[in-house]
Amino acid sequence: MHTFQPMPVDLIEINPFTKIGKEWALVTAGTKAGLNTMTVSWGGVGVLWGRNVVFVFVRDSRYTKEFLDTNEFFSLTFLKEQYRDALSYCGTHSGRDGDKLKEAGLTPAFHYGIPYIDDGHLVLLCKKMAATRITEESFLTPEIMEKWYTDNDMHTMYVGEVIDIMAR
Repeated sequence: MHTFQPMPVDLIEINPFTKIGKEWALVTAGTKAGLNTMTVSWGGVGVLWGRNVVFVFVRDSRYTKEFLDTNEFFSLTFLKEQYRDALSYCGTHSGRDGDKLKEAGLTPAFHYGIPYIDDGHLVLLCKKMAATRITEESFLTPEIMEKWYTDNDMHTMYVGEVIDIMAR
């Protein structure tokens, strides 16, 4: 187990376009009885409904979606570049088929009962506030459906209030 320190939200300094879109993160949900994680590169951070939030997008086909749908909390863990292979593995393999965390060389941990990845350097612990399934009717630009959803494997957008931040 690594030692994390609490980090006040007003001290976090990240570029969300780089941190999420290029460096990626792991979204993790579940309980000690069972959890799953997956790589995300679509999402963001901001303020919504008067709260500090993150939002991530998860396709219908992803196993992690089942854990997000049935649990109240989730985490977003950012890892250093040395974990790029683990991030790639978690983005291309399903937890339905085996112990994805073990195969990726990652260690799960819990804080307030919320699962996160202990190998990270920045963790956002979140309480789920909303889940909205993206539909074809949602798009005002038809090219989005044509480019990203030819297989109709749609995304659900999860919005979570950031309830705690931990950093190493």
